[in-house]
Amino acid sequence: MSESSPAPGAVPEPALGPASGAALGPASGAALGPASGAALGPAPRAAGGAETVAVARFLNATRAEGPGERTAVWVQGCAIRCPGCFNPHLWSFRGGERVAPADLVRRVLDAGTEGLTLLGGEPFDQAAPLATVAAGVRAAGRSVMTFTGYTRAQLDRAVDAGRDDVAALLATTDLLVAGPFLADRLDTRRPWVGSTNQEFVLLGDRFPDLLDAVSRSPDRVEVTVDAAGGIAVNGWAEADALDELLASVARPQPRRASFERR
Repeated sequence: MSESSPAPGAVPEPALGPASGAALGPASGAALGPASGAALGPAPRAAGGAETVAVARFLNATRAEGPGERTAVWVQGCAIRCPGCFNPHLWSFRGGERVAPADLVRRVLDAGTEGLTLLGGEPFDQAAPLATVAAGVRAAGRSVMTFTGYTRAQLDRAVDAGRDDVAALLATTDLLVAGPFLADRLDTRRPWVGSTNQEFVLLGDRFPDLLDAVSRSPDRVEVTVDAAGGIAVNGWAEADALDELLASVARPQPRRASFERR
């Protein structure tokens, strides 16, 4: 997942197929469950209801976070908090810009891209307001792609336990990328994901080409430099390549970069 690259652990769970029967599963077989001590499912809903989304970053247009040109939203907060995460600054549920779902829908549609990609942090830890956002984007005829560090089995268990917010975000997602990042299983073949256990799941038939794009899209990394000299990186690249790239654009202070990687 772009923006958050957790590395959990050792309890195997079989990778489950998609709700609609179409999936491109893990490159190396079974998806793994969370590490010992990691969250066993999406974070509980906030008391009093979730009325806003905690947005860590909003990117109007990118070709590094899914098929075609997409708008990407990284959310603030992740209950998984796995070792090896590239973005521990997105773990805390404090911080981020609080945005009403209707306002976020407007911003996404105004960007004029092919669809929305939700990343984190962990989108399913803010499932209720993000389901509202996803529904609004899909109602305008655009696709929604959601990255999650939870396995499909964990999400299904949450739905079975009565988590209607999780069910709603699944129902308004066209392409799901499920599973934790595992640092010892780097994926150098498929785009957008970091490790071979992560599963692409097509959740409906509105955009069948989304899954087809997995086999024909290259991995990309994008670097944005703002007027103040701040640097933001999103997409996926090997660490050595990123270091070399940042050194070329960030001398003499490459540490100003903000990484958004899966």
